[in-house]
Amino acid sequence: MPGCCPPGRSPLPDDAATAVPPGPVDPEPGGGLVTLPGGTFRMGTDDADGFPADHEGPVREVTVEPFAIDACAVTNTRFARFVEATGYRTDAERFGWSYVFAAFLPAVLRRGAPRPQQAPWWCGVQDVTWSRPEGPGSDLDDRWDHPVVHVSWNDAEAYCRWAGRRLPTEAEWEYAARGGLDQARYPWGDELTPDGEHRCNIWQGSFPVRNTAEDGYAGTAPVGSFPANGYGLHDVSGNVWEWCADWFDPARANRSMRGGSYLCHDSYCNRYRVAARTANTPDSSSGNTGFRTVADL
Repeated sequence: MPGCCPPGRSPLPDDAATAVPPGPVDPEPGGGLVTLPGGTFRMGTDDADGFPADHEGPVREVTVEPFAIDACAVTNTRFARFVEATGYRTDAERFGWSYVFAAFLPAVLRRGAPRPQQAPWWCGVQDVTWSRPEGPGSDLDDRWDHPVVHVSWNDAEAYCRWAGRRLPTEAEWEYAARGGLDQARYPWGDELTPDGEHRCNIWQGSFPVRNTAEDGYAGTAPVGSFPANGYGLHDVSGNVWEWCADWFDPARANRSMRGGSYLCHDSYCNRYRVAARTANTPDSSSGNTGFRTVADL
């Protein structure tokens, strides 16, 4: 499990799920769907910097049908409309806690917070929700245009059902993220910072003790802060992990995530590459996990 992806947790009882009535087909004015023609592309990677245990390879030809996908991850504003319309409670709210990166917390919340042994930079904090990303005392006042976080796969699915959308398959996600480039490492090419320009929101410095934030952001960035790829998608590398529809490993009941996050660093987790993948349990949430949606054509 990469360090920028928080540990999972035990499921809630089956009767804890929140029923969500369907909403309008497109409840997000200006949501920014990009229509893609589909076709055959080369998925995965055989590069030495990949992670064979994640089954990134082998490179294989995959065909996807035409579809439309969000240009940007679902924002706090869009998710708030969903909650207001349905009264939905996220998994983090039902569990009563979620994972927050320790450096974002005041000392009073860090002190005594449980930390996973394999990733001690994560704190399990009480009363953390999508609208209180760092727990009591935090809010969304300057983050309405940031991607919603502390949402589980279950929460993303609930939003999609209401919106008349669905989560992308991994094949659709990778096809869209590549932006028409064949086997490029990133959505814009093979060089991480072409001509010294930062193209995504990831960790700079020494993880997990010092983030220089040279790309302009220590945490989440407003969606669309970096240039779009060749298909018009923003932030498919870095910013937040994005849930996909697929099982990562059905035997372990984990759902796939793509794209990396603001906590990814090449010293331990260069999973902001287009072909990279990871997973977590469907009820897990954290301060660096969000999603984008797909509409069938």
